Amino acid sequence: MTYITKPQLHHPRLVENALGKTRRDYEGSVSTLCAGCGHDSISAAIIQAAYELDLPPHRVAKLSGIGCSSKTPDYFLGASHGFNTVHGRMPSVLTGANLANRDLIYLGVSGDGDSASIGFGQFAHAIRRGVNMTYIVENNGVYGLTKGQFSATSDKGSKSKKGVVNHDSAIDLVSVALQLGATFVARSFSGDKAQLVPLIKAALSHQGSAFIDCISPCIQFNNHAGSTKSFDYVRDHNEAVNTLDFVVSREAIHVDYEPGTNTLVTQHDGSVLNLHKLAEHYDPTDRISAMAYLAGRQAQGEVVTGLLYVDPRAQDLHEGLETVETPLNQLTDAQLIPGSKVLERLNASLR
Repeated sequence: MTYITKPQLHHPRLVENALGKTRRDYEGSVSTLCAGCGHDSISAAIIQAAYELDLPPHRVAKLSGIGCSSKTPDYFLGASHGFNTVHGRMPSVLTGANLANRDLIYLGVSGDGDSASIGFGQFAHAIRRGVNMTYIVENNGVYGLTKGQFSATSDKGSKSKKGVVNHDSAIDLVSVALQLGATFVARSFSGDKAQLVPLIKAALSHQGSAFIDCISPCIQFNNHAGSTKSFDYVRDHNEAVNTLDFVVSREAIHVDYEPGTNTLVTQHDGSVLNLHKLAEHYDPTDRISAMAYLAGRQAQGEVVTGLLYVDPRAQDLHEGLETVETPLNQLTDAQLIPGSKVLERLNASLR
């Protein structure tokens, strides 16, 4: 059994959003993950973010690969488009879908094994191409489906449940995303819904490649003393650089303008990120400084969370390729095959 259908019972007083939908309308099937799994908390945060953004579910395309994390799209946005790809290949399938239909909102959900190991190259190229998407990695540092081996994001020196020490250096997907040119980079914790929901809302509204690395403890294999991905470790070593309020363009903006405490970032669609600084002198619009800050705190064993970097002038893959505004899957044969004379002119312009 891969899923359990939820009862279609709705309390008559459930609060509706601007579309007349309740939070229940953004849910999916009953989760079959282990009780207490951090991934379920991320699913709940996605549901809350989509509900608060008034997203029409039919406009969302959710894609995943293979792994515990890649099962989760079945547990949220049940009325959305969905595609479960093969192991590590979600980014290329998402890229192709995005090129064919730019009108959909693309949400890719992956895991540390799916993106940092077999799909590492796929992850890298989707990020560097600036595909307009929200890419969430549910990062637990283990291969949960195959009994808890270290993954590529397991920190060097951390211990497995059986006491084995990891001697390999970890891949920090946040640092990689920054180097590859992601225009929205964040890290959060599945146990911090107050931080995670606004980050997901901002990422879904961002134009360009938005990446969120979400530490999501595996309660079966990576939630013990010696793990750096456990609930206790992340709570004890969490270094939040900011707190985030996301304000959509149609709402009034109310900000506390205490000197040196707030940074406002207006995105392409008019939405506003109101960042309350917690780390002194941290600038979320400076890519180089963000990378240096991450490296420094990581050396001290701290887990930096919050909105780490955002480019308010970001472009996406379609702008780079100068594609037409009409989704490619809606073009007619005459538009797609204009004839030999047009092709000759195009070839001549490239000589």
